[in-house]
Amino acid sequence: MRQGRRLVGGAAAALLVVTSLIGAAPSAASAAVTPALTDAVTAKLLGVAQVSTAARPETRVTVSRTSGKWAFGTAVALAPRQEDAHPTGSIFIARSEPAGWRIAFDGEAAFGELAAASPLTTAPEKRVLTTTPAPMYAGGDYRTGMALPFGVGQTWTLTSGPHGWGGTESPYSSVDLAGGDQVVRAARAGAAYTMCQGWIRVIHDRGYSTDYYHLWNSISVNGASVGQGAVLGNTGTDVTCGGAAYGRHVHFGLRQNSAYVPIAGHDIGKWVLANGAAAYQGGARHGSAWAGAGAGLYNYGALGFNQGVVDANGGGVLTRRAGPGTGYGSLGSVADGATVTISCSANGTSHTGRYGTTALWNRLSDGSWVSDAYLSTGVNGPINGWC
Repeated sequence: MRQGRRLVGGAAAALLVVTSLIGAAPSAASAAVTPALTDAVTAKLLGVAQVSTAARPETRVTVSRTSGKWAFGTAVALAPRQEDAHPTGSIFIARSEPAGWRIAFDGEAAFGELAAASPLTTAPEKRVLTTTPAPMYAGGDYRTGMALPFGVGQTWTLTSGPHGWGGTESPYSSVDLAGGDQVVRAARAGAAYTMCQGWIRVIHDRGYSTDYYHLWNSISVNGASVGQGAVLGNTGTDVTCGGAAYGRHVHFGLRQNSAYVPIAGHDIGKWVLANGAAAYQGGARHGSAWAGAGAGLYNYGALGFNQGVVDANGGGVLTRRAGPGTGYGSLGSVADGATVTISCSANGTSHTGRYGTTALWNRLSDGSWVSDAYLSTGVNGPINGWC
């Protein structure tokens, strides 16, 4: 569903914004929102951004909700309006304590603790904001449950393959997409926040969040619950907070816990993203089909956490067996690129597919078995328990 253009959240006071160049004298506006708070948020933001003293960017702290000793908002470090530059920022929760403001950014463990205790966060927000951070992708679990950030059933152009949120830097967390009806949609359900004009962040479950930049006609959200496919805005060339855009598109970035993470290896819209030799190259794979930068990506929708996409490693079909091995009788086949649902797994005969050799076999929902060597599930192992 589409959320209205209004601020949504807990006991919100008037929206207060502070834009300051670090080192300048506090303005009247900054005094109104308590300099100690904005200074503390800004200092934390610049520390996370790891900017040099000589190149400190202009910052924007937006306090969107206050109640007693609590504050909630966004903090953004603006970028220069040039190529290979994008703004960085975080959603913050702050609580006044005797020693000063305690501040946590989204994705940090302390953020979940404060979100659970804060009167400013709604019940739907608490369900996603209190997720315990865990480096799941580093543990071999690349499942996201996300669709591509546009309408299911549409084909958009992958105008740029994996690259950094800010351009050529690592990790390659982002891709650029354009085309179709130009309507940008949430890749997965979650809580949505306007970071600045043209930039929306949606915080999902399992520690993931997604960023959408360069938007036109973007909704204004302050913690609104959005479903998968909810309209966030339209592709555009907005660079209000910095960067450059030469043709309307959405700059789509993947985060986990409190940082941008490599998008390569993650399944989004039933495509597995892959890096190229350099930033903006690479592409995505669906089954055995490859789409490089400049090619079209069809949005198949989200891959379920107990599902896989058949990758016959060269096209063709995958034989379904009566048991976990080639010694069992054939029960037919399933086409390359098809989606299958897995009931459980067991070890059987060993096979080598695109991503290596394994003896793991998966029992499908129809009772037949296929080798895990020819499935893309996002996990190097069983995804729905052992049979």
